[in-house]
Amino acid sequence: MSAKLDKRSARIKRHRRVRKKVFGTPEQPRLSVYKSIKHIYAQIIDDQNGITLVAASTLSPDVRDKVSGSNIEAAKLVGNEVGKKAVDNNITSIVFDRGGYRYHGKLKALAEAAREAGLKF
Repeated sequence: MSAKLDKRSARIKRHRRVRKKVFGTPEQPRLSVYKSIKHIYAQIIDDQNGITLVAASTLSPDVRDKVSGSNIEAAKLVGNEVGKKAVDNNITSIVFDRGGYRYHGKLKALAEAAREAGLKF
């Protein structure tokens, strides 16, 4: 059990370290990603004003009907959904906040799907 806590606390430390440098502005908001065991969440945040501009997750009705759980296919759908919503809100350039997770697997699939939907980062 302590190994799991050490892994979680290490991720949180990495996330705090990255968040010191990654900051979302109205011109270039931050794409934040969070993974739980069952779901994956992505939201585009304007840190300057403290508001969430766009959000999508595996709990969103558009994604929930197509897949179940949190796998690479679900991450691609979430990335595509958040990318489409962002482009519809005239957001094209973002900074990517990986949340302390390694850039591979679900996270990489989400980021690549968001890029294909029209986001630049």
